[in-house]
Amino acid sequence: MLRPRIIPCLLVHRDGLVKTQCFKEPKYVGDPINAVRIFNEKEADELMVLDIDATVNKVAPNFSLIAKLAAECRMPLSYGGGVTTAEQAARIVDMGVEKVAVSAAAITDPSLLTEMAALVGRQSVVAVLDVRKRSGLFAKGYEVCTHNARMTHKLDPIELAKQLQDAGAGEIVINSVDRDGLMQGYDLDMAEKFKNALKVPVTFLGGAGTLDHIGELVRKVGVVGAAAGSLFVFKGKYRAVLINYPTPEKKVELCRQAFEH
Repeated sequence: MLRPRIIPCLLVHRDGLVKTQCFKEPKYVGDPINAVRIFNEKEADELMVLDIDATVNKVAPNFSLIAKLAAECRMPLSYGGGVTTAEQAARIVDMGVEKVAVSAAAITDPSLLTEMAALVGRQSVVAVLDVRKRSGLFAKGYEVCTHNARMTHKLDPIELAKQLQDAGAGEIVINSVDRDGLMQGYDLDMAEKFKNALKVPVTFLGGAGTLDHIGELVRKVGVVGAAAGSLFVFKGKYRAVLINYPTPEKKVELCRQAFEH
């Protein structure tokens, strides 16, 4: 039976674990390998690791780091950052990574997802869309951006998500730029629009500050992936660094809420 997945998202910057706010000012919070070990102990559903340097710096994936992560991780692992070819994706999967996430390269050329799916299987292909509200006095709706929100694309986010789904993505991750690191809750209206438009599994990232925020998400849209960064690496109003994850009992409760949707 499908159930909501609760997914810690780790951002890697200069080989360290960081957390951002609205994609800016990365704050060092520790060693990614150590974080993986702690999430192993807490039996996380899944883990997402995103290298936020690779695409901006036009470099290939950090295969050395990926190998270390895959060797340590005892849960399904999704990795993104710098992937521009299906061959790179296949190499990452061969290392033991379950899913390979792509963003800018897939937006530029959706056929990359088709090639990846042919090599590693659609279930291992994830497309990530960084989405924010349009700016301007009379602006409405949302826009897609890449390169750590430095580049904007004149594409309708939902139509683009459908296109990437049709091209070969087995999962779509919607990352809210506006809510990143603010811990004030998911953009529920946006989440509902994407969930209703897509057939493949959808994961939402950006905004979760409490487990109640995850509960609100699954009550609003049903069975989805609920990803978060700050929620799982900070504790308390002073944002002290502490790796944490919900207990099995809390996960059961959140699952029940999704089926009440």
